[in-house]
Amino acid sequence: MKTIEGCLPCPEAKIAIVVSRFNSFITERLLEGAEDTLLRQGQVNPDNITCIRVPGAIEIPLTVKRAAESGKYDAVIALGCVIRGATYHFEIVANECAKGLTQTMLGSNIPVAFGVLACDTIEQAVQRAGSKAGNKGSEAALSSLEMINVLNNLKNVG
Repeated sequence: MKTIEGCLPCPEAKIAIVVSRFNSFITERLLEGAEDTLLRQGQVNPDNITCIRVPGAIEIPLTVKRAAESGKYDAVIALGCVIRGATYHFEIVANECAKGLTQTMLGSNIPVAFGVLACDTIEQAVQRAGSKAGNKGSEAALSSLEMINVLNNLKNVG
């Protein structure tokens, strides 16, 4: 049986990180986690990491799509934070962001790592941005590294 798995080191990988400025007290922590993981665990050259800032989560999918279509990146990491409010707006933004990112990944054939939090409370967001529940930015970076290697390994299957 052949098994194809990815590993983490990707020193030559070119990664774009699209990060929302909305709820920046959370998204900046997600970005720090992603960058630290790419550098320390992925051994990615710092010059190969590009940070692209957008206003909010709803703008993330279009920007990720443009980055993916540019041919400049091996993976794109999407980071954002949507916190439930008193209206239905939360569901619309969170669902459409996720849908757009999935469509982009399938259409672009490069990994799009999902690091967009959809939380009921600020406390939940804080927990997922570096406290009790880990750092979802770091987890998205790990996913992108592994997927770059999985897809590269698939090219070499004979």
